[in-house]
Amino acid sequence: EPRDVYRAVSVPPGRMVFRGLACAVAACGVDAGLKRLGAARGAAPQWSRRRNYRGHTVSLRGGVAVVFGALGGVAAGGRADRRLHEAALLAGGMAAIAGVFDDLAGSGSARGFRGHVGALHRGDVTTGTVKLAAIGCAGLAAGWRLADGRAVRRLAAGAVVAASANRANLLDLRPGRALKAVLVVSTPVVLSRGRGAAVAAAVAGVAAGTMRDDLRERTMLGDGGANCLGALVGVALVAGASTRRVVTELAACVALTVASELVSFSRVIDRTPVLRWFDRLGRAAESNDA
Repeated sequence: EPRDVYRAVSVPPGRMVFRGLACAVAACGVDAGLKRLGAARGAAPQWSRRRNYRGHTVSLRGGVAVVFGALGGVAAGGRADRRLHEAALLAGGMAAIAGVFDDLAGSGSARGFRGHVGALHRGDVTTGTVKLAAIGCAGLAAGWRLADGRAVRRLAAGAVVAASANRANLLDLRPGRALKAVLVVSTPVVLSRGRGAAVAAAVAGVAAGTMRDDLRERTMLGDGGANCLGALVGVALVAGASTRRVVTELAACVALTVASELVSFSRVIDRTPVLRWFDRLGRAAESNDA
């Protein structure tokens, strides 16, 4: 396996803490600004409102906030490792654009990978299919730019980035669930102080900063926010990683995607005490399932 010239990079702890806090503040600032703008107009625009799993109206401004906070943080720290940050901006930016496109133009007639493939087989190109294609291409391009070595390794890294974007979106079905998952996955990367730690710190910062409103069913990530955070987590995971780790991450993402087509994640979580406790941790009392 060829040596990765970035693997030995150690990001100073103070810089990671500062970046995480700065991204959290930026995301909260965007969220507050959008909230005030909606209040000044009397109500948030119709396109930014959605009904969640309980039929409550929530705002998509949470997704806008995490996209601006995370990508802004990544863009501000691009001097240390140009290849890493170019890959992160490409993957995260395209995931956000494609996700927002699906949020605004999607009909919801086809769900899941199998649903979109079935629709395509019938000659119907859904917004979800366009989103998957855009995120897939951007992920592969980011992996090729990010990783060193053979083409197979670069393609595998790109597949992890794309699959990670989809993984976060699959979990965005209950208040706070996707943000908690992002925190759980990104925190070890931050603590490792490796090549992807700076990107992971930006993601963890915005996730923590916007968690409260998401848990209280005031905002939601939508496809734009969830896909963007997932893609950035994927970039952080494969940055400087060994081939074995990249393959392991890819296998985990593929397994989760396949499982999502066969079982309901919400049912599995509700039937597993530890997962149910963590999933409902921090939600307002009225947000907990009966």
